[in-house]
Amino acid sequence: MTEALASKEIEVGDLAPDFTLNDQENNPITLSSFRGKKSVVLAFYPFDWSPVCTSENCAITQDLSQFDAKETVVFGVSCDSRFSHKAWKEKLGLKHSLLADQKRDLSKKYGLYLEDLNCSKRATVVVDKSGKVAFKKVQELKVARDNKEILAAVR
Repeated sequence: MTEALASKEIEVGDLAPDFTLNDQENNPITLSSFRGKKSVVLAFYPFDWSPVCTSENCAITQDLSQFDAKETVVFGVSCDSRFSHKAWKEKLGLKHSLLADQKRDLSKKYGLYLEDLNCSKRATVVVDKSGKVAFKKVQELKVARDNKEILAAVR
């Protein structure tokens, strides 16, 4: 039963647990590789191809230059496969990478796993350059995140 139980939800001020997940191109992405260089936005969402997830990921792409200007990289994170991510990213023309949390390890490690739906919560975690959680917001599944609020939280 290792990793079967979800951890307590990550909080502002916590050291963000390190992870390595593959993106849509099967490239391994390791959180700690950004430490001291860039802030990281982890945009957890339930599923590729769903209406709210589609609109908010399109909005992230539209606002990506504002995140870049703040030396911040944005990753969409869901439990979908990298194959689904690749097709969805190409279909929508997304410019940010999508991380495949197929085993739900990251969602569970961050306390953002919804067992009933077998997916992650709709949540935003901003990890600052020192590796600490600078911002966290969990919202209703059917409510898209607000990029202005996230951009204001990035230092």
